[in-house]
Amino acid sequence: MLSVAGMKSGVMESFVGVFFDIDDTLTTGGKIPACAFDALWKIKEYGMKVVPITGRPAGWCDHIARMWPVDGVVGENGAFCFWLDEKEKKLKKLFFDPQEIRDDKRKRLSRIGEEILAKVPGAAIASDQPYRETDLAVDYCEDVATLGPGDIEKICRIFNRHGAKCKVSSIHVNGWFGDYDKLGMTKILARERWGMDLDDNKDRFLFCGDSPNDEPMFAYFTHSAGVGNVLRFKDRIAHLPEFVASKDGGEGFAEIMEVILRHRSYRDG
Repeated sequence: MLSVAGMKSGVMESFVGVFFDIDDTLTTGGKIPACAFDALWKIKEYGMKVVPITGRPAGWCDHIARMWPVDGVVGENGAFCFWLDEKEKKLKKLFFDPQEIRDDKRKRLSRIGEEILAKVPGAAIASDQPYRETDLAVDYCEDVATLGPGDIEKICRIFNRHGAKCKVSSIHVNGWFGDYDKLGMTKILARERWGMDLDDNKDRFLFCGDSPNDEPMFAYFTHSAGVGNVLRFKDRIAHLPEFVASKDGGEGFAEIMEVILRHRSYRDG
């Protein structure tokens, strides 16, 4: 991995947008620092496409799509994408599964949640679960005392034993039923939102993340950057980001955006 200071001007001049994780990438200690939100506004006002890719729930993503300076959002680990249609002044929602299938899967996930709570002391259903449409989020460190790696692995085994997929984020273990993921829904958003085949344009975007569940995105995009805290997981990520910021979380995100804007502004000036 290279320092973000080593990002080359020629590469950044081709960027048309940024995809990024939220928790511990845009945030620091659970909050969005002013520098990170300011960087988000600046990169959007520059004219670049801006899309968070998150495991956070539909209720949060509704707010994000409406009120943040973004072009859309992929939520619940790829279960859907939302975007605000500026012409119609209407929020567009595209789910991977229809409503009746989502209802059935929620019942199955509820039973898995009961088993996890019974077998993994200290684990809890995430506080944002009531706002979720498609997955089950198990808290292992956000609002509970931090669980050890063994407990996290046990949670994953329970999900897998029931045929559910799961991903470990920096705060939750998210489980769901279905053949979808963040990358697949990001491709769908690009096609539906911009009429763009992302496979043919992946070198024109930068992906920013911080944890093992961002690895498929690090591997897919030609250019990727991690905030400083991604180094905590360097032994657990086979495909590390191309660049890494010197700072953690939101401050690291702001650092990455500043490098992009500095080079773009120098070119345009």
